[in-house]
Amino acid sequence: MKKWILMCCAALVATGAWAAKEMSVQVRDGQLRNRASFLGTVTGTVAYGDRVTVNQTQAGWCEVTIAGKTGWIHESALTPKRVVVGSGTDDARIGASGEEVALAGKGFSKEVEAEYKKQNAKLDYTWVDWMGKQTVPAEQLVQFLKQGDLAQ
Repeated sequence: MKKWILMCCAALVATGAWAAKEMSVQVRDGQLRNRASFLGTVTGTVAYGDRVTVNQTQAGWCEVTIAGKTGWIHESALTPKRVVVGSGTDDARIGASGEEVALAGKGFSKEVEAEYKKQNAKLDYTWVDWMGKQTVPAEQLVQFLKQGDLAQ
């Protein structure tokens, strides 16, 4: 029995489930949401280099706390490494945006897209480019989901 309890405790410590851990924000501007979903309402923001405490994880999302605020952020926006923000004027490349991290997670980059367009020069990207520029306010998206009786 004692061996079993020790093994369980060791497993909890090894997986990090025993205690909350600190991580750094690795995107220029991250959004904290009220639930573990891109459809969740934005309740706050975090900036590149901010240290957050991860309370729990759920399906690729982390519930974090920073300065007394708690919210959900996608794990791709976080890194266990301590991010150091240096001084200077070159602040444009201090980190990836949330959009860039999401694209990278899907295997896309501007270089990959440019190469694909070059190899498929006859394709018309007008509507794809137009769709990529569209934005939908979170409230409108939530209303659409409710009206369509859609669930996450």
